Amino acid sequence: MPQARSAGILLYRRRADLVEVLLGHPGGPYWARKDEGAWMVPKGAIEPGEDALEAAQREFAEEVGPLPPGMPEQLHTVRQNGGKLVEVFALEGDFDPAQLSSEMFELEWPPRSGRTRRFPELDRVEWMELARAHGRILKSQRPVLDVLAERLGLPAAAAGQPEQDQPGEAQAG
Repeated sequence: MPQARSAGILLYRRRADLVEVLLGHPGGPYWARKDEGAWMVPKGAIEPGEDALEAAQREFAEEVGPLPPGMPEQLHTVRQNGGKLVEVFALEGDFDPAQLSSEMFELEWPPRSGRTRRFPELDRVEWMELARAHGRILKSQRPVLDVLAERLGLPAAAAGQPEQDQPGEAQAG
């Protein structure tokens, strides 16, 4: 069985002497009350015959909205706890979180109720300074923040010090 692969775009912007990244919070009831260690790079599955960059651009458009102009650059690949490989690209640009237009998914909720409800793939996006983002992003995606900081010539501390592991980190997307 081929290994599951996803791709996403980490949008970043510079504000004075700070770098901020745009992270998404997964929608649906499982994530509703989670914050620290729950945010992620907007991403999704790479379809057969699709390259990673195409998938990352498509997924950003589906989960967030229009991608700002520019050419995303390959940043880093991480392996999530479930084994899925996520190829992350970086793009400097801006996005107004109020313009979020995420596609919906269906889920039986409450479980075994026979009722299906619709939820957004991402229920919100937020700009976060790198150190703050480090504590809020999925533990398995933290390395992309470190690589971005390094690529931008920022001190390692700019991406934050690794926090204690969150027990039982769930995986989304």
